[in-house]
Amino acid sequence: MPALPDNHAKRKKYRSDGAPTWTRKHIEGPGVWVTCVKGKEKQAVGELYDLFDSVAAELWPEDGVGSGSEEDDEDEDLETQIAKELSSLKRPRKEQRFIQCKTEIPCVLFISCKAPVDPVKLVRTHLEVVQSTGASRTKYTQRLVPVSATCAANIPEIVLLAKQTIASFFSEHPDEHFTYKIDMRMRSHAALSRATVLQEIAQCMPEGNTVQLEDPEACILVEIFKGACGMSMVRGYHRLLKFNVMELANAKHAEEQFGEAGTRV
Repeated sequence: MPALPDNHAKRKKYRSDGAPTWTRKHIEGPGVWVTCVKGKEKQAVGELYDLFDSVAAELWPEDGVGSGSEEDDEDEDLETQIAKELSSLKRPRKEQRFIQCKTEIPCVLFISCKAPVDPVKLVRTHLEVVQSTGASRTKYTQRLVPVSATCAANIPEIVLLAKQTIASFFSEHPDEHFTYKIDMRMRSHAALSRATVLQEIAQCMPEGNTVQLEDPEACILVEIFKGACGMSMVRGYHRLLKFNVMELANAKHAEEQFGEAGTRV
């Protein structure tokens, strides 16, 4: 079989908006850890790009988006308006906000986020909509775990990241105290024990906050993968069914079909 030309091997993949799809070899935060249906990782990445782009466009509009007045549009004829719209759709973006980082693990994805995107706000905003409407807008995505930052998976770096993450959370909730839980997952990592990491992170919590394993008010989410550790601190984790998109959508559909009492309506 003849060898493929070099330009074929280097051919880029493009998304529906004309922008190239990039991937990274290393996990870099901030970003979102994702679990998805086995064997559908590629499809999950595609639907997440579309979803995240849509939500981010509403929360953090890009420069130039929405510029121009309605009066200017009204003065233009229909053909001119259509041509401008098509041109904006075909124009590649200068920089992608979301980039997939390869994990080489079935059912597990990581999508890194670029500023000004806040992965916690991004995920919470979407999950709140899913809970209220039942529309997940995804088919293969199961769970979304935002991490505000990522560090090397060693105790000094994890402790530093924990202090920064916790301080950032309490800066938005001054003079408040919470019951909390540390929800941690470790994948392809054996250098540190769960007990050691949990103890070190717990010692970073300010006084007046108490551990509560059942329905805590706040959760510290920790994702350790190989040599990387991502972390965030969030509220409403259990109310939003541990950020499981599929379960939130199914719960809403069941509520509409059977009602809160569990009887068919």
